[in-house]
Amino acid sequence: MILANITTPLLGLVDTAVMGHMDASAPLAGASIGGLILTQLYWVCGFLRMSATGLSAQARGRQSEEDIAKTCYQTAFVGVVLGLLLLTLQQPVLWMGMALTEPSATVAGFAGQYFHVRVWGAPAALTNIALIGWLVGQQKTRAVLVIQVVGNLLNAGLDVAFVWSLGMGVEGVALASVIAEYTMTLLGIVVAMRRIGHVKPVWQWFGRSAQKVLMKLNGDMLLRNLALQACLAFLTIQGARYGETATAVNAILMQFFVLIALGLDGIAFAVEATVGEAAGAQNKQGVIRQTHRGLIWSSVVAVGYALTFYWFGSSIVLLLTDIEALYLAAMPYLPLMVWLPLLAHWCFLFDGVFVGLTRAKSMRNTMIISALGVYFPVWFVLRDAGNEALWWALLAFLLARGLTLSGSFYRYYVNRCDEQG
Repeated sequence: MILANITTPLLGLVDTAVMGHMDASAPLAGASIGGLILTQLYWVCGFLRMSATGLSAQARGRQSEEDIAKTCYQTAFVGVVLGLLLLTLQQPVLWMGMALTEPSATVAGFAGQYFHVRVWGAPAALTNIALIGWLVGQQKTRAVLVIQVVGNLLNAGLDVAFVWSLGMGVEGVALASVIAEYTMTLLGIVVAMRRIGHVKPVWQWFGRSAQKVLMKLNGDMLLRNLALQACLAFLTIQGARYGETATAVNAILMQFFVLIALGLDGIAFAVEATVGEAAGAQNKQGVIRQTHRGLIWSSVVAVGYALTFYWFGSSIVLLLTDIEALYLAAMPYLPLMVWLPLLAHWCFLFDGVFVGLTRAKSMRNTMIISALGVYFPVWFVLRDAGNEALWWALLAFLLARGLTLSGSFYRYYVNRCDEQG
C-alpha cells in the first residue's frame, strides 16, 4: 500500500512537467483548476473506499462468500451512481468551481476544456475508489499496487503521446486520465470477479433496506470527510490572505504532510484490513492485538519521518524551491514539521482501526469535535501569530483527533472486552 500510494504524486509530477513545457503558463493553470475541482470531489467521496474496506474485511473475517460478494457489488453500485450523478451535474459543478477560484478568462477557458473531458471518467474513478477499498479489505494489496502502477504509467505515457506528439493540449492530458481511470476500473473488476465470480448478485442486495444501511455508513463518513476538508480549506484560504509568500510557504509545508501520508496511510490501510477481519470473526482480542501491532509500526514510521525532517528538512525545502526569500520564510516552520508525524500518526492509525470496525459514527463525532472544539479555537487564540497560527492549529487538531479516537476505542472496546473476558 505504501508503494501504491507513492505512484499518485509521481503521476502529478508527470502531468505538471508535460503541461509546464507548453508555450504559456495558462494551460497548466487551467488544467490545475479543472483537476482540482474533480479531485476535491473525489477526495470527499473517499467514504466509498473506507466503507468498502471495513465491510469487505469483516465479511472476510466471517468467511462468508455471499457477504464478500455482496459488499463488492453494493459499494461498486454506489460508486457508479455517484459518478453518473456528477456527470449529469457537471455544468453546475464547474460553475461553482469557477466562482470559488475566480481565474482569468484565459485560464478559465483552459479549465473548462480540461474539466469537460476529464469529468467523463467520473463513473470509473468513483467505482475504482470502491473497488480499491474492497480489495484492501480482502488483503489483495499486491493487486492494488499493480492496478495503480499500470493505470498511472498508462496515464503518464498517454500524456506524452497526446500532448507532445498529437498536440492535443490540456484536452489530451484530461483524455489520458479518463482512459487510465477506465483501465484501472476494468482491472479492478477482473481481480474482483476472480474472487467472487461464482457468486451472482441478487436484487435484494440493492433494495431499499440494504441501501439504507450502506448510505447511513457512507453518510457518516461523508460528514467526517467534509469536516476534515473544512479545516484544510480554511488553512489554504486564510493562508492566502496573509499574502503571496505565506501562500507559497504553505504549499511547500503541505508537501511534508503528503510525505507522511504516504507511509502512515499504508500502515492504516493494513490495519483496516486486519482489524476488520478480526471484527468479522468476532475476535475481540484479535482486534486489540492488531491495533497494538499497527500502533507499533505507526510509531516506528513516525519517528523515522521526524528524524528525517530534523536532519534533512532544509534540504527538502531546497528541493522544492530555489527562491532564497521563500526558503528563508519556510525555515522557521521546520520544528513544526518535525512534530507533525509524531502528533499525526495516532489519528492515521486509529482512523484505520475504526474503518475496520465500521464505526463511522465515532469517526464523524470525533472529527467534528476536533474541528470545532480544537482547530478553530486554537487558531482564534493564536491568530496574532499570523500564518504560523494555522500550523499550530493543525498540529493541535491532528493530536486531538488521535486522542479522541484512541479514547473512544479504549473506552468502548477494550474496557468492554475486559469486562466480558
